[in-house]
Amino acid sequence: QVQLVESGGGSVQPGGSLTLSCATSGFTITKYDINWFRQAPGKEREWVATKSRRDGTTNTPNVQGRFFTSKDNAKDTAYLQMNNLKTDGTADYFCYVLVRGQNDWGQGTLVTVAA
Repeated sequence: QVQLVESGGGSVQPGGSLTLSCATSGFTITKYDINWFRQAPGKEREWVATKSRRDGTTNTPNVQGRFFTSKDNAKDTAYLQMNNLKTDGTADYFCYVLVRGQNDWGQGTLVTVAA
């Protein structure tokens, strides 16, 4: 059974940094893309970044150069490092994987960016 558990959210001022974690189980993290999404209040969920199974990284243009993904294969954990956060970064952040044809989401972790 695939499980994803996000953590690391919190409140930060504009320009600050946070690192989110996605602890995984039920699949081999090296064999699947790990995706990060966010959903701001009143808005649709949007894709933020992907750490591919080949260790490549892609992300949405408005976080380019500020958000970085990584994985610790020994800990079965993926990370989203977020630097120079802006107020539009306020959202619930989720990790997502597609494993054996099934969509799996974590419960999310809330990030609030405010002065």
